[in-house]
Amino acid sequence: MSSMNSSGNANLAAALRRSLHDHWRLLLAEGIILVVLGLAAILVPPIAGLAVTIFLGWLFVVVGIVGLVATVSARHAPGFGWALLSALVALLAGGVLLWNPLQGLVTLTYVLIAYFIVDGVLMIIFAIEHRRELSGRWEWLMLNGVIDLVLAALILTGLPASFTWALGLLVGIDLVFGGSSLIAMALAARKAAP
Repeated sequence: MSSMNSSGNANLAAALRRSLHDHWRLLLAEGIILVVLGLAAILVPPIAGLAVTIFLGWLFVVVGIVGLVATVSARHAPGFGWALLSALVALLAGGVLLWNPLQGLVTLTYVLIAYFIVDGVLMIIFAIEHRRELSGRWEWLMLNGVIDLVLAALILTGLPASFTWALGLLVGIDLVFGGSSLIAMALAARKAAP
């Protein structure tokens, strides 16, 4: 059983390396786009923060409408009441964010703190878990996780003043570092043998 697991792990690692090598251009393009968007958010953080709030508001509204249509069309399916409630909550959340985006910005800043903490921990775990398969690239994932944790600490220590700049600026910084890590992974994968 042990030799079967090790050969399965070796096959998985080879498939991961081959996939990264075959798709390095997509990783590079995604990384460049993330860096450009991140730089734009860093240049105008209050506008970027409001844009994120309004975008999420519309996203929740669309999700709520789609959820209502799907729920009503399947009203005899089990869990109809819960699905209906979920769609209404999405609509309500979207409406609240669109009605008062500045208050939504405050709420989203708290959500951002939670996101950076959870994402940072998960990226560090992912980097450690895949350091053998992602040799030469896992350090970038580790750095991305550490940066996320530092960003969460910066927002927390700057409250309440950080509400005006935190969302836009820190999302921008996260996008720049995330994009840079993808660019580094793509360039390393391009050089790696398939």
